[in-house]
Amino acid sequence: MRVSVVIPTYNEAQSIGLVLADIPAGMVEQVFVVDSDSTDGTAQIARQMGAEVLHEPRRGYGRACLTGLAAVNAPDVVVFLDGDYSDRPAEMSRLLEPLRQGAADIVIGSRLAGERMAGSMPWHAVVGNRLAACLIALLNGVRLTDLGPFRAARYQALIALELRESTYGWPVEMIVKGARRGLRITEVPVSYHPRIGSSKISGTFRGSIGAAWGIIGAILKYQLFDTGSTRERNV
Repeated sequence: MRVSVVIPTYNEAQSIGLVLADIPAGMVEQVFVVDSDSTDGTAQIARQMGAEVLHEPRRGYGRACLTGLAAVNAPDVVVFLDGDYSDRPAEMSRLLEPLRQGAADIVIGSRLAGERMAGSMPWHAVVGNRLAACLIALLNGVRLTDLGPFRAARYQALIALELRESTYGWPVEMIVKGARRGLRITEVPVSYHPRIGSSKISGTFRGSIGAAWGIIGAILKYQLFDTGSTRERNV
């Protein structure tokens, strides 16, 4: 199974080396670090570690993921994870196994179902993720506990979803569109650790409000206006 990895970064010099060193040897064909104008040498460290660095000056988590997705060389599976070492790439096989067995199209690494280290996830992030997961379950019947950033998906399924969200709504867009098109979405428990460096989202009031607005807004938008939905698997 050919696997490509996409890692969005912005000023992750303290952690990106650890992330790249932790990617299981022989499991991954390509690693793309999508850097959004870091000023601390993140891109240089990533290159030294052997990653392919893509420059994406436009800010936005979703935009960075889409830039990476556009660059991969038609693999079987694409893995997305953050560059702050809060997720551990060494656990990647947990996400890949349901795809390898043909039992899933999208696999989410659940921080809330796994071992969560002290200080790794503020209470409002825990509550927000649970509420968003419950809303998705209520509207689409997909039972998840978390909408975590550590996830893997079949490349062809991702392309067929025609993902567009450029900011906080991107992870939700993938799940809601996938659910409405009948993709098999599952989760596996992963450990979660305190991020290295300052948080751009959950560690700030502005980031938390922006993320919550983007997540809830994306759920409702794609529930109401996703005209390409179908209950039959077609990718």
